[in-house]
Amino acid sequence: MDAQILQFVGSLIAIFLLAALAKLLGLGGGSELSSAASVQRAANEVVDGFVVADFAVDANGESALALDSQGQVMVLKRHGNRIAGRLLQHIASAKVLGSKLIVDSGEARYGTVVLHIDNHEAWVVAIDRLSEASDG
Repeated sequence: MDAQILQFVGSLIAIFLLAALAKLLGLGGGSELSSAASVQRAANEVVDGFVVADFAVDANGESALALDSQGQVMVLKRHGNRIAGRLLQHIASAKVLGSKLIVDSGEARYGTVVLHIDNHEAWVVAIDRLSEASDG
């Protein structure tokens, strides 16, 4: 057997063994948004002390919205194997497009988040209130 082929096969076996070890140790797994607890945990990583009063999780668990008792709205989305979030400001907007809710954070670096949730209109109203609150 050629030395290069042997080296290639050995390297491939080593990669698979390292991947299996990482999986066994629970390393590299992505954060998920699937429950009230996971949304609360992610929201607290974005803003310490943020207490989720209501939330909606995207059908595929890739994104979520969280509302606190003061009417602040946070948008969360998967970013690699972590969850990134923003507390929405008055520049944020939301619109319904078919069965999707599209939330524009107003920040170019964070961008828009598309959510497949049931109660679109309630979240549009909550996000619209943010701009109304800044006007008054």
